[in-house]
Amino acid sequence: MRAYYWAATLARLGDEMVAFTLVLLVLARTDSPALAGITGAAYALPAVLTGPLLGTWLDRTAYRRTALGLNQALLGTVMVTLVFVTGHAPDWLTPALAAVAGVTLPMVSGGFTSMLPSLVPKRLLAKANSREAASFGAATITGPAAAATLAAAVSVEAAVVVIALTATLSIIAMAKLPALPAAVTADNREPFLASMIGGLTHLARTPRLRASTITTTALMGSVGVLLITLPLHMSALGVPRSAAGYLWTALELGSVTTAVLLGRLQTRWRPELVVMVAVAAYGLAMSTWPLATTFPVLLVLAAATGLLEGPMLPAMFAARQQYSPVELQGRVSTTAASLRVGAAALGQAAGGLLVPVVGTHTALLAVAISLIAAAALGRLTTERRPTHALTR
Repeated sequence: MRAYYWAATLARLGDEMVAFTLVLLVLARTDSPALAGITGAAYALPAVLTGPLLGTWLDRTAYRRTALGLNQALLGTVMVTLVFVTGHAPDWLTPALAAVAGVTLPMVSGGFTSMLPSLVPKRLLAKANSREAASFGAATITGPAAAATLAAAVSVEAAVVVIALTATLSIIAMAKLPALPAAVTADNREPFLASMIGGLTHLARTPRLRASTITTTALMGSVGVLLITLPLHMSALGVPRSAAGYLWTALELGSVTTAVLLGRLQTRWRPELVVMVAVAAYGLAMSTWPLATTFPVLLVLAAATGLLEGPMLPAMFAARQQYSPVELQGRVSTTAASLRVGAAALGQAAGGLLVPVVGTHTALLAVAISLIAAAALGRLTTERRPTHALTR
């Protein structure tokens, strides 16, 4: 498990730096919020299509380590190439290259997590989920802050180099992961297309899993808007755009704190309920952000908001695990992850076009309202009938 957490956290660290670094790189080279939004969307949107395909393949293959390593190699190569292209070549080439890196993005966001039920005994899954949330949190804490610090103290290009370095170190750590057999044996395999549809159908027809997925997918749409809003909002507070990275760090510090301390909430209450309550609390807390008139005040508000949002991530993992059999874990994790990434992409593209028009204060309030709406939508989609959950 030590090798697993090193490999997963390093991969996620680079991934968490990418979205923020892409925005800073495009803004620095072109000063175009629209192109920054489109580039971020191009990086994430391919995952909507590739997530179900990759998830189905992951459930059927014994070469998960190789697939995850190739993803990291592709990410590092594309990011270094973008340094030489952005601002020096036609604008369309920047989002096109970002899209290439995004093809295998679900590997990081869902591929690692799908391995946990095969690595960890069922009685230890709650503890493993809390540590998994901490892994995500460590990456999301360090990633934006590292990108912000490197961009401010050295250059945005230095942040790109660090992304390539974390990808390389992650590949080295993956070499120590144990080889896992395919979750779906050759004797029990359906045709590939039918197997992929089976994962999508399971997500759609399992009410409690569907509620968690819809809530967290809508959440990521709001996060996409926020990725564009925060750097542009910094001028209203008299600080550089790169300072937005520290807001993401403060948010995730709070989130990791409660994810670790309260991760076992999933064993007391149904995980989808924890997801919906945490997302609604996230929105209510964020509604105070437009009131902040100085950067330190907004930093404190971000940390407090993260404390309320923290239980969401381990509960989201628990929902996938409790309401899905082992042979569906790869498909469910990567498909759900691809929906989240796709929603973030659409939010980022919309933010790049709309935030300069409506202003950052209005955009922050709109994000807060949309988070509350996401929780409400998840609640509406929870049918009051027995679910297809596994027996505990």
